[in-house]
Amino acid sequence: MAVSLRIPEKTKRRVERFARSRDITAHAFMVTAIEEQLSAEESRAAFYAEAEKRAAEFKKTGKGIPAEEVFDYLRKRVQGKLAIRPKARKLV
Repeated sequence: MAVSLRIPEKTKRRVERFARSRDITAHAFMVTAIEEQLSAEESRAAFYAEAEKRAAEFKKTGKGIPAEEVFDYLRKRVQGKLAIRPKARKLV
């Protein structure tokens, strides 16, 4: 698929400068930049989809884990201490 992309001269010069510093073409630099942005957007979309799914589950069941219990668990894990994973329970 061929795409024509018009970019401001200042941006074009910046792309060319960084592409040269990496010993790649400006085209390759832009393709990589687009791929990285797409990956970031896909990750963000997946994160929000998972959050919506979990919020719907919480609304349905009323079960969750209080934030402080999660933080305590994570603190212990980071410190290398024995940490029992908290279990979800009815909160509402």
